[in-house]
Amino acid sequence: MIAIVDYGMGNLRSVEKAFLHLGHEVVVTGDPGEVERARGIVLPGVGAFGDAVEELRERGLLPVIREALSEDRPFLGICLGYQLLFSESEESPGAEGLGFLPGRVVRFPSGLKVPHMGWNDVHPVRPHPLLLGVEKGTFFYFVHSYYVVPEREEDMLTRTEYGVTFASGAAVGRVTAFQFHPEKSSSAGLRILDNFARLCREGWPTDGRGGGG
Repeated sequence: MIAIVDYGMGNLRSVEKAFLHLGHEVVVTGDPGEVERARGIVLPGVGAFGDAVEELRERGLLPVIREALSEDRPFLGICLGYQLLFSESEESPGAEGLGFLPGRVVRFPSGLKVPHMGWNDVHPVRPHPLLLGVEKGTFFYFVHSYYVVPEREEDMLTRTEYGVTFASGAAVGRVTAFQFHPEKSSSAGLRILDNFARLCREGWPTDGRGGGG
C-alpha cells in the first residue's frame, strides 16, 4: 500500500486518481499509523511552507515522516512536498522544514513572472530508477514561486531553466522529490508515478540507480 499524506494542503485527489488510473493501490490518509505502515509514502502539497509544517505537526505526522525518511523508505515528494524536505524557506522565515536534505528554498529573482506556471523542460543530471523511460528535455507541469537550492550538488536529480537554473528534482537513496507535478504532466508524469509504485512493490535497485536520463 502507498500512502498519500493528507495534511489539509494539496492536490490529493489528482495524485490519487493518477495512481488508480495506473492500476496501483493507494490510500489518501492523515492517520499517522497508516502512514507508518505504508510501503511507500507520497507527500504532495500546494500552499505556504510554514503553514504546511504547522499542519504536519498538529496532525502528528512530522515524527512519522521523519522516521520513514531516516529508514530510507520509498518516498516521493511533489511540489511543496519537495520543498519541505529541506531546512528552511524564504517564504516562511523561522519555520523549520523536515531538514532531511541540506539546503533552502528561495524566491525567484525579481523581474521574473511568478509563479512559474506551465510546461517547462526537465533535464536529468544522473540516472535514477524513477526516471526510467523519461527522455532528456521532457516537459512537465510546474506551479511555484520558490525554488530549491540544495547545499550538495550530488543531491540534485533534475534541473530546469527559468531565469535561473534550479534543481527541479532531488534524490538520496529511495527518497525522491520533484518541484513539478507528475500527476498533471501527461504520459511522462504518469511514467514516474508508475515507476515509483512498481519499485515500492518489486523492490528498489541496491545501487539507487537503474536507468533514465
